[in-house]
Amino acid sequence: MAVKLGINYELFNIDKKDTIIFLHGWGSNKEVMKVFVNEFNEYKLLFIDMPGFGKSETNEIWTTQKYTDKIDEFLKELNIEKFCIVGHSFGGKVATLLNPKYLVLLSSAGIIQEKSLKTKLKIKLFKLLKPFGGNKIRKLFISDDAKEMSENMYQTFKNVVDEDFSENFKNYKGKAIVFGGDKDTAVTPKSNQKIASLIQQSKFIMLSGDHYFFLNKNNIKTISKEIKNLIGE
Repeated sequence: MAVKLGINYELFNIDKKDTIIFLHGWGSNKEVMKVFVNEFNEYKLLFIDMPGFGKSETNEIWTTQKYTDKIDEFLKELNIEKFCIVGHSFGGKVATLLNPKYLVLLSSAGIIQEKSLKTKLKIKLFKLLKPFGGNKIRKLFISDDAKEMSENMYQTFKNVVDEDFSENFKNYKGKAIVFGGDKDTAVTPKSNQKIASLIQQSKFIMLSGDHYFFLNKNNIKTISKEIKNLIGE
């Protein structure tokens, strides 16, 4: 475990040439991605805590592009090429912008999904009451996860939560695999299918499970095998 440019990271198989980089999703950290650590002995593996998560602390307010620029700078500092990047959820958006040779998306965010009527009404009520209550009103309306965020990460969350990445997916010209979970409600199967349809050279694979379907032991093996097939072509 080491820190460079304020980013906490771990490298495995450092004597290998090509690197597979793992980027976690929102509210997570590199530890959740380390389920793949024993699956790729023939490749160097890099696991990153993105700023504001895990042990990569920050007081700044971020955008997806700012995360991308920071990770790009970090990779150059380590002299690591963007060979293959595996991104989960929010990490999928950053992975796409980094434009690696091979892209693996695990229920990537980036497709705006229709909000439920309940959520729409909640947002409308919040906007009506906000002038009268400020932060006190905000705490009544935001999710439990958001209540635990620092102010800068809450502002960051607002910056990145509802971005339409359709053009970014369409502009990616490398080879990709898009994985989704059939019971995922955070990123629906329909959203994953749309991402796959936007990326010209992509393969779509639906697996059993929720937003963290890749933690299932059988799915780990399937995902790893497919990644090896992709980058071994």
